[in-house]
Amino acid sequence: MAIRISRALYDRLLVEAAADPAREICGLLFGTDERIEATEPAANVAADPARWFEVDPVALFAAIRAERAGGPRLLGHYHSHPSGVAMPSAQDAAAAFDAGRLWLILGGGEALVWRAVPGGPVQGAFEPVRLVVD
Repeated sequence: MAIRISRALYDRLLVEAAADPAREICGLLFGTDERIEATEPAANVAADPARWFEVDPVALFAAIRAERAGGPRLLGHYHSHPSGVAMPSAQDAAAAFDAGRLWLILGGGEALVWRAVPGGPVQGAFEPVRLVVD
């Protein structure tokens, strides 16, 4: 399985993550089964945003309501690992309750995409998704 993203959007996410290296940035992904078409930054409301992330529930629920009303399709979310790699952590796996949603993780100067899948091969909660930057 693969998903596409424009070079401009990919680079913008890397810049966003690099601009706040002391904390995990996060936001929402919108698009189709084939393409991430848009992103929307969201506040990280985690108790310790330097170590983990929690997408602002107000932004998340607004996106879900908009999707149900015919707005952009919510594919999942993104977040950064400021001092790590773009692989799901054990903490990410514990929070992967959203089966089928995409997790775009930024770390080490790159972005990788994962799909939340119960019992998946990565951390028991994810499968890799090939990201095509065009």
